Amino acid sequence: MILYPPCKINLGLHILHKRNDGFHELDTCMYEIPLFDILEIIPAKNFEFSSSGLTIPGEIETNLCVKAFKLLKENHDISNVKMHLHKQIPMGGGLGGGSSDGTYALKMLNELFKLDLSEETLEKYAATLGSDCAFFVRGEAQIANGRGEILTPMKLNLKGLYLKIINIGIHISTANAYKGIVFQKHNKKINELINLKPEYWKENLQNDFEISVFKNHPILEEVKKQLYFEGAVYASMSGSGSTMYGIFNETPEKDSFAHFNPEYEIMIEL
Repeated sequence: MILYPPCKINLGLHILHKRNDGFHELDTCMYEIPLFDILEIIPAKNFEFSSSGLTIPGEIETNLCVKAFKLLKENHDISNVKMHLHKQIPMGGGLGGGSSDGTYALKMLNELFKLDLSEETLEKYAATLGSDCAFFVRGEAQIANGRGEILTPMKLNLKGLYLKIINIGIHISTANAYKGIVFQKHNKKINELINLKPEYWKENLQNDFEISVFKNHPILEEVKKQLYFEGAVYASMSGSGSTMYGIFNETPEKDSFAHFNPEYEIMIEL
């Protein structure tokens, strides 16, 4: 069985307050984008995990695909499998590729072993893997609240627009991003702002992480300015960074960020 786990961008991200459990209360819109990894799972005598493509850091045991298998095996009667992940989604930039891989492993194991788990049950399992994971059970466009696991589907269609994704190789750990957060007052919720036309997002739709991240890494603000200079109707950082993206009405210029020496510059038709 082969599936293609996608990734996401955050359209706005409000960090409302720190919760008693140590997590932060979020308000954001996650939007699935057509940039994919490739995951194959087949039955096997012994459990195996392998990967190709982009190098995945860390031990195999920390990979969310492996954790997904172990989680279901602890709770259901499933046999061993062989997993192979071809990694194409850049890592560590707020695109949620690893979260998607783990969730798609859950979905594939559910189908492979005919567990008949509902989407709601899969979301609960996925939420134990990571805050972004539950989103990828249904994908498309969803408002995420709580620590990211309380999801509300919404109608949002950006088809016909173009997306430029830029990462210049700055690593920002999620923990450090939260340490620097400055809580903002928000008069409107993300779902209200998303209902505005994209042309109005520039002045209204904010990722709260940008305030502290741009202070520590001003070059990322320069990337955002460059995206607007090129004609983006909206530009932002995704998640806690450091990936920047711009949404365009027309096909954006290719290879225009060479002077930033980016690790990747990707263009996608939505």
